[in-house]
Amino acid sequence: MASLFNKNLPPSCAYCLHGRESLVDGEILCKKHGVTESHDACRHYCYDPLKRVPKKTKISDQYDPEDFSIS
Repeated sequence: MASLFNKNLPPSCAYCLHGRESLVDGEILCKKHGVTESHDACRHYCYDPLKRVPKKTKISDQYDPEDFSIS
């Protein structure tokens, strides 16, 4: 949960309160500035943690039969 509220996260229109994702890849529809790129940010930037999608974690491919047995 702490990774969603990272204070070192650079501002981005992709997860701003005022931005909405457009149908065109990489473009954001901003209430304040119109169409912008997803990596842009302005002085009206306000972080919305619900818009940010965390990176997927890779699961190891090395399994033992003991991992699937009930003991």
